[in-house]
Amino acid sequence: MKTRIAIIRIKGNVNLKQEIKDTFQMLKLYRKNSCVVIPNTPSMMGMLLKVKDFVTWGEINKETFKELLLKRGRLPGKNKLTEDYLKEKLNMSVDDFVDAYFDFKKELRDIPGLKLFFKLSPPVNGFESKGTKKPFSLGGALGYRKDKINDLIKRMV
Repeated sequence: MKTRIAIIRIKGNVNLKQEIKDTFQMLKLYRKNSCVVIPNTPSMMGMLLKVKDFVTWGEINKETFKELLLKRGRLPGKNKLTEDYLKEKLNMSVDDFVDAYFDFKKELRDIPGLKLFFKLSPPVNGFESKGTKKPFSLGGALGYRKDKINDLIKRMV
């Protein structure tokens, strides 16, 4: 079964190899504390493994994705994505779009003008206790965190 993966960039641009910078550009992770939601495919996972020391990721659920879309989804001119806009452009409610998105029937680019990344604020109460230099498995913030990514996103929205 295919899933959707949320990736959050933890580290900035200083002292990065060009190869890593290019991968961040392809993933649309332009700056620190930005987030993208991608399909769990081999090509995307290859890019993810290349930047694994600078990001954290995990499987996002529908409830968190809906909250992310409504609170941090942006249209041109820094306008927020609203339920009315979705009804007008796609004739769908937000819940219908989220269900179709997780069933791989719709993509974020199907919403006209929507930016394909989400700018987040730093997490409330900070990252994990060991900071942003250690992997999640050792108490830090980097790397794979399974479904615990949902808790982090909710603290950053």
